[in-house]
Amino acid sequence: MTLAPETTDLKIQLRLAADDWLTVCDLTALTPGRGVAALLPDGRQAALFRDRAGRLYAIGNRDPFTGAAVLSRGLTGIHAGRPFVASPLLKQRFDLESGQCLDDEAVRVPAYEVRAAV
Repeated sequence: MTLAPETTDLKIQLRLAADDWLTVCDLTALTPGRGVAALLPDGRQAALFRDRAGRLYAIGNRDPFTGAAVLSRGLTGIHAGRPFVASPLLKQRFDLESGQCLDDEAVRVPAYEVRAAV
């Protein structure tokens, strides 16, 4: 069974520690192909995404090349089978599953386990 996001009460949660899940928004806040920024308890930000197939991703929102919290505003795509977001500033691409920069192997942003829950 497939649920239409508009008719569900599912919440997006990020895993911060072993059994510590943080509810950050409703599933309806995530439009496929667009990001949403969420403030974490420690003051950092996460960028959350939902792709057209309904898969959920969360990475750090801070662009390590500029220091700006903008990755949630980036363009999403797929390169070599890997979903990514391109920073809206300098266009570096970050793997949405691992946080690895696809354009500079020495750079990575945090990646978070994410789930939809009631």
